[in-house]
Amino acid sequence: MPGIDGLELTRRLAGIASGTRVIVVTTFDLDEYVATALDNGAYGFLLKRSGPTLLIEAVRAAMAGDMLISPQVTVRLLRQLAVLRRAPDGTVALTGRERDVARAVGYGHTNAEIAAQLTISPGTVKTHIANIQAKLGVRNRVGIAAWVWSTGNVA
Repeated sequence: MPGIDGLELTRRLAGIASGTRVIVVTTFDLDEYVATALDNGAYGFLLKRSGPTLLIEAVRAAMAGDMLISPQVTVRLLRQLAVLRRAPDGTVALTGRERDVARAVGYGHTNAEIAAQLTISPGTVKTHIANIQAKLGVRNRVGIAAWVWSTGNVA
């Protein structure tokens, strides 16, 4: 784009109105780019190689006020976060199934992928995610994933 890059465009679009939701789709797999895009108001960050299914999930997440980041990027960022953050005591009481769902979220799986993996419906996955968010006191999937990695619940 002449005279402006995607990060600046994201900042401008996200600043137009509170209802504008921007999803960055890029080839730039750089942590600094991810952080800047999210700081500039992006509701999603996808690598172009992510494919159409993940793009659809990102649009749905953005419309629901959530955020979706490419699994490859999410896993890398969460590994870094786990190293940087001191792990909390991990005493949150999640059910076994909630832990399974939380782990899958931590690895960046979509609701559809989690449903197929655990042989449950996507609606049940959404319910588990809402329950997990409430129990952990987090706002979105990123918060769940951060908890998973920072507490060592990735096994």
